[in-house]
Amino acid sequence: MATTPSSHAVSQYAATTGNLTARIALHAYGTNPQDWFSWLDERLPLAGDVLEVGAGTGKLWTHVEHRNRGLRLTLTDFSPVMCDQLRTIPGAHVQRCDAADLPFPAASFDTAIANHMLYHLDNPAVALRELARVLRPGGQVAVAVNGRDHLDELDAIGPAIGRPDLVSAGTRNDFTAETGPTYLARYFTDVAVERYRCDLDIPTADPILAYLDSSADEPLTAQQRAAARELVQARINVHGLFHVRKHTVLITASR
Repeated sequence: MATTPSSHAVSQYAATTGNLTARIALHAYGTNPQDWFSWLDERLPLAGDVLEVGAGTGKLWTHVEHRNRGLRLTLTDFSPVMCDQLRTIPGAHVQRCDAADLPFPAASFDTAIANHMLYHLDNPAVALRELARVLRPGGQVAVAVNGRDHLDELDAIGPAIGRPDLVSAGTRNDFTAETGPTYLARYFTDVAVERYRCDLDIPTADPILAYLDSSADEPLTAQQRAAARELVQARINVHGLFHVRKHTVLITASR
């Protein structure tokens, strides 16, 4: 049976925060001395009433200070367990909802953020239209998204061990670093793109196996797990690490 981006997201995130946590953990091996969150903090157009859709575990707000900036923070997610986690963010208003059907009046926010989530939607254009609706005139939107070649080395492992379902592109829509600016230009002006320059150098196989586990709707068999470990370890033995290319951009625009 065909899997849609939204149905895959439900299977991955509706009942657990573990899959997202495992994926975030892999990025601790980034080659950029400035981690993603501090890089993002310098570029987010934060002001006044701030909305983040698909906020997940809220990890952004454990790195980005919002209370001492006078920001009024609203966080949303479709997942009940994610919303439970979001409620631990001090001072944040949390609303469980669909990013394509936001329960807020028009012109409610000064800033809207979609951090690595629009590719999980069946129709990202509808969510962008909603973000434009709830932004005030002159408000700013910030969208983080990956390129088509993002994490190609990890995507190659699944087919090599007989698990083509682990290729991430098969569970996502066509919203990428390459297509994102055109999507935003339908509803926003002054669209700008900046790339976060970073790859991953992973010294051991275990974080990669945890990443694969987090991506699998069906658990890896013992044979598949052994094959994945052997493949990863062979490259580490030769190069001293498993190198993975990243391709992540921040797209900003005005209402």
